[in-house]
Amino acid sequence: MPAYDAFLLLSFGGPEGPDDVMPFLEHVTAGRGVPAERLAEVAEHYYAAGGVSPINAQCRDMLAAIEAAGLGLPMYWGNRNWHPFLEDTVRQMASDGVERAIAFVTSAYSSYSACRQYQDDIARAVAAVGPRAPRIEKIRPYFNHPGFIEPFAANTEAALATLPADVADQARLVFTAHSVPLGMAAASGSASGGTARPGAPGGRYAAELAEASRLIAERTRGGCLPRDLVYQSRSGPPGQPWLEPDVRDHIASLAKAGVPAVAVVPVGFVSDHMEVMHDLDVEAAETAASLGLPFARAKAPGSSERFASMVCELVAERTSGAPALALGDLGPAPAPCPADCCRYTPPARPA
Repeated sequence: MPAYDAFLLLSFGGPEGPDDVMPFLEHVTAGRGVPAERLAEVAEHYYAAGGVSPINAQCRDMLAAIEAAGLGLPMYWGNRNWHPFLEDTVRQMASDGVERAIAFVTSAYSSYSACRQYQDDIARAVAAVGPRAPRIEKIRPYFNHPGFIEPFAANTEAALATLPADVADQARLVFTAHSVPLGMAAASGSASGGTARPGAPGGRYAAELAEASRLIAERTRGGCLPRDLVYQSRSGPPGQPWLEPDVRDHIASLAKAGVPAVAVVPVGFVSDHMEVMHDLDVEAAETAASLGLPFARAKAPGSSERFASMVCELVAERTSGAPALALGDLGPAPAPCPADCCRYTPPARPA
């Protein structure tokens, strides 16, 4: 079993003041050809919240909770897209004499953007720091770990309790996740090349989301509520196929079908960051209200003590050979990930 001398929390990052918003968005979208007007539109989501994304504060809270849960390693934190940038954190780790670290990312699933891209981030940061950089190994996807599923189920119960009593037991559970291009979804869990697996247009990403949704639903109201898996936060060009349906379109369809209430569960997310808050608490909630459909939203699990203890359990899998905990039928994801899995190369943009 490997011995680690540090723990690294790796996340997406977000602005911490109005002056950070546009530089942050430009960093996130660099090289993707996103029009300036679209960036300005997204920036308004942040300005409406004071120019501050909640994700950085949530990472600080998560680090404190993991430390309180007894991990017993020096704690570091780096982001892909904003301060503290991962490269700066790896440089600090090298200066502190860290030789081998275990990394936990704030994404529970298998796909290029949820897993492989973070591994690429680590490789680039290590290469930039040079020979003194520590070896950094990423924890496996944890979509079906009890520490992810159980707090999500408790939060779903709490959300249902906010609905009118006469419809709570008839509500439909609407599980949401970040949409990705179909090509990226098809490549999730596969070796390099991004070839779609026959019969699996959503690849392992969609399969893991469906499994997590099932596991949460089974632990909510006796497993008797119907459920759907939908997507949110699409950001690609209109002509590129992405995973569907969109959550707002689906809510409208449910209202038309006479569904008495919905409880939206952001199963694809670890914390209640800006995309969750804007896309669900603002846009999806407004869609439901305009249709007279009672609406509730479950909180993500990242702030719970059980989630923090899960992180310690995932580290123990690697350090002491503790059992790899997983609920349901898919079993624990491989640890470490197969070499070059979930590799995805987006199609070239027209000249």
